[in-house]
Amino acid sequence: MQTVVAFIVTLGVLISVHEYGHFWVARRCGVKVLRFSIGFGQPLIRWRDKQNTEFVIAAIPFGGYVKMLGEPGSDVSESEKAISFIHKPVYQRIAIVAAGPLVNLTFAILLYWLIFSVGVTRVAPIIGGIAADSPAATAGLRSGDEFVSVDGKPTQSWDKVNFALVGRLGDSGTITLGVKPENSNMVVEHKIAIDQWLIGREKEGPLKVLGVQQYYPPMPVIIDEVIPGKAADRFGLQGGDEILTVNGAPVKHWRDWVQLIKAHPGKSMDLEINRASQVIALSVTPDVVTNGTESYGQIGAMAKAVQLPEHMIREIRYGPIDAFGEALQKTYDFIHLTLKSIGKMIMGKISLDNLSGPVTIAKVAGDTASYGLEPFLNFMAYLSISLGVLNLLPIPVLDGGHLMYYAAEMIKGSPVSEKVQAIGNSLGLALLVMFMGLAFYNDIIGL
Repeated sequence: MQTVVAFIVTLGVLISVHEYGHFWVARRCGVKVLRFSIGFGQPLIRWRDKQNTEFVIAAIPFGGYVKMLGEPGSDVSESEKAISFIHKPVYQRIAIVAAGPLVNLTFAILLYWLIFSVGVTRVAPIIGGIAADSPAATAGLRSGDEFVSVDGKPTQSWDKVNFALVGRLGDSGTITLGVKPENSNMVVEHKIAIDQWLIGREKEGPLKVLGVQQYYPPMPVIIDEVIPGKAADRFGLQGGDEILTVNGAPVKHWRDWVQLIKAHPGKSMDLEINRASQVIALSVTPDVVTNGTESYGQIGAMAKAVQLPEHMIREIRYGPIDAFGEALQKTYDFIHLTLKSIGKMIMGKISLDNLSGPVTIAKVAGDTASYGLEPFLNFMAYLSISLGVLNLLPIPVLDGGHLMYYAAEMIKGSPVSEKVQAIGNSLGLALLVMFMGLAFYNDIIGL
């Protein structure tokens, strides 16, 4: 239910913002708006304002539209030409069409400004472990090192480290990592050679591919809570249980316990546990979870929370003016990453398997909503940027396709013929359906 609600709220807000951009500018340009619809299909709710514009909330929430008098292909009487879209100067039509995606980008800036003004708490990017024979080990990174930059970009937190590394997706060459060794203020640079970075391993994440584990404080293997119906609950584990041994071997850290569970999908594990100062023997068989071609074990038990050391906590907060600058920079970074990724997909450097659709959006919306308001707003801002950028692509049917027609009209001095527009729209629609189908397919495979 949380996932469904988060998905509806996310799409509802972003579609409303986008369509309101078109609506607001159309009204300012004197165009009569016939309908403002959130969603497609059967109207669920409808009402009219004083200017007789019909407002609709429809059953299918995957989009929306603003219907204006005098759109291409419609007839307009002589008396209505003054309030008709098609009879407005080309610069006004450009403003109306561009307003939707531009308002999406503006909305993202507003959300980031709010987040940076209120302040966010982040964990310092301190390395907890290095996998043997990994690129990080070869480059000389060590446990206790703190990331301070990736390719010269400052990294105050793990999300900035990940963002900078993902930005190199599909690249070859070197990644330059700036780190501060433990108990030192000196910055040391390490270079890691890459060849088609992350290609084929995107879902593993850049840190795992590097061979870097985040630092976690020592966590005793004490269960705080078990999820009803999951393996831990079915086989008799309870909150407060301390795991002493697994298959006869002592286990000292929650992370090691998790790795043992993941390594035993569908296989029985013999446990010794401390429950109320009594040692009890239990056997647990982890559920099998499949992600693509990988299967791992899961039991549905949560750890007792452990407080991070104070020096690892980063409180990031800016004044109103500085927060606006940070919001602009973050929005620009995401626009740049989105366009760069699209370019790499076109050139074949990035697999189309990375396209995602509404199922993934719903899942991530639900996940971020469960983490708190700030992660949810962060996700909504990123999605708003994606919506704005994708709508500006010069593909007929999208806003960018219409802008392409109007740019041609300004150059040649007359509108693009309706026949050419119809052919372009058919091709654009076919391309859009193809990519949407692929995104749906990737979503289903990802489940």
